[in-house]
Amino acid sequence: MYKTWVQRLLVIFGVLVLAGWLFWRFRPHDFAGTVVQSPEPAYDFELLSAEGPVRLSDFRGKWVLLFFGYTYCPDVCPTTLADLARVMELLGKDAEKLQVIMISVDPKRDTPERMATYVQHFHPSFIGLTGTDEQIREVATRYGIFYNYPEGQEKEGYPVEHTASTLLINPEGYLKVVFPPTFGPDGITPEQMAADLKYLLRR
Repeated sequence: MYKTWVQRLLVIFGVLVLAGWLFWRFRPHDFAGTVVQSPEPAYDFELLSAEGPVRLSDFRGKWVLLFFGYTYCPDVCPTTLADLARVMELLGKDAEKLQVIMISVDPKRDTPERMATYVQHFHPSFIGLTGTDEQIREVATRYGIFYNYPEGQEKEGYPVEHTASTLLINPEGYLKVVFPPTFGPDGITPEQMAADLKYLLRR
């Protein structure tokens, strides 16, 4: 009798443990970013890196974090890239499944070599891309990114207004999440972004 009750208790305990694990594994996730259900694949651009032409489709099979900025940016861009580097750190080995790409919105000043030096200051795996004015405008428009810079200012001094969101594209090439800026009182933290990515990477 005693042995039977012990066996029953062990079975009940095992069921409870399994139920708890299943709940934790498949519980709904409260995303910090905005989840996008895009019916069409993300625009497959081709731009220039220091190593040569790069297409978005080159990274099929990996998650891609896409950010638009420029190397002369005084605050937004370095803050965002530093936060993305922190996300890579928080992901640990899972960071190998992720590729961070920064596209310049200032192609007049941002050469491929300058972009490479700039982004790799934050993380050696980061890729910087640039192109012609027409190419950048096309890509930015396709991704809903606004940018504008005044004409006629000093070559090294003009600012560029630009959208500071970070876009997440899944391994199949679809836009999955739009992350808000990583600065300001309403900004997303690296920890929040990493939590979203960890949830997606384990599915």
